[in-house]
Amino acid sequence: MISFFIAEFTVIRPDPGMLVWTTIVFLIFWFLIGKFAFKPIGTALKDRENSIQNALDEAKRTREEMSKLKAENEQILAQAREERASILKEAKETKDSIISEAKNKAKDEAQKIVSNALMEIENQRKAAITDLKNTAGMLALDIAEKVLRKELSGDSAQQSYVKTLVDEIKLN
Repeated sequence: MISFFIAEFTVIRPDPGMLVWTTIVFLIFWFLIGKFAFKPIGTALKDRENSIQNALDEAKRTREEMSKLKAENEQILAQAREERASILKEAKETKDSIISEAKNKAKDEAQKIVSNALMEIENQRKAAITDLKNTAGMLALDIAEKVLRKELSGDSAQQSYVKTLVDEIKLN
């Protein structure tokens, strides 16, 4: 009989009792695994999925924020460039204004110096002419005096006239 049981057992045709017990054990195992393993694994997978989704959302927000910051930086750079150009233009205008003002001041000073020099030359010319006239007058007086002395030396009337003139000069 043993050979009968051995001969009749095949993989294709399992024993119905064994099939029932295997099914019961499998269902109990499935229930226990589902209760103690699948729920925590499912929860962990759901948490992981949420964490990944949050990280992706945060990365997206960060990218959007970075693009906004980049746009703001570009705008700030453009404003800085405009400001720099404005400051450089203003500095150039100020430089040109200062140079122009200095040139005008120098021209005015040069004109003053030239007019003062011309006035000084005119004054010195007048002084020289006056000095020359004085010197010429003195020379004329010296010459006249010498001529008069020569003519007066011989005549006694002329000598007395000279004495009276000398006396008058001493009185004054």
